[in-house]
Amino acid sequence: MNSVLPRLTLLALATLTPALAAAQEPSFQRLDQLEAQAPSRQRAINLARDTAIKLNGGLSVYRPAACMFATGSTGGSCLLSDGADGFRFRFNGGAPGWQQLGLPPTTTSEILIAPDGRSVVQVVYNGPVN
Repeated sequence: MNSVLPRLTLLALATLTPALAAAQEPSFQRLDQLEAQAPSRQRAINLARDTAIKLNGGLSVYRPAACMFATGSTGGSCLLSDGADGFRFRFNGGAPGWQQLGLPPTTTSEILIAPDGRSVVQVVYNGPVN
């Protein structure tokens, strides 16, 4: 009777393995997509951040949220979407040190960057926190 259990376990594993592999396929495809997008995504983060800095008077008076400085990242909570239309970021900003000092942000920016990360498609919003 002890030999029946291992056979059933092996049979169950053999049956589940193709199902598990099929279930993981979309995850692997998404990982491949993220890896292929990494250089464009990093350029997009940099361009969106620099655009907001320029629009809001430069680094002496404005700093974007910390997530916009995360190099090598996916854009974290600042990245709203990435798709055929490009990378859409929404993030807050304020006077230098606002986030570190726990002060409220004064500005919200939403910027759409081209899929290759090389140009601003649209400044959707740049104004008071909404």
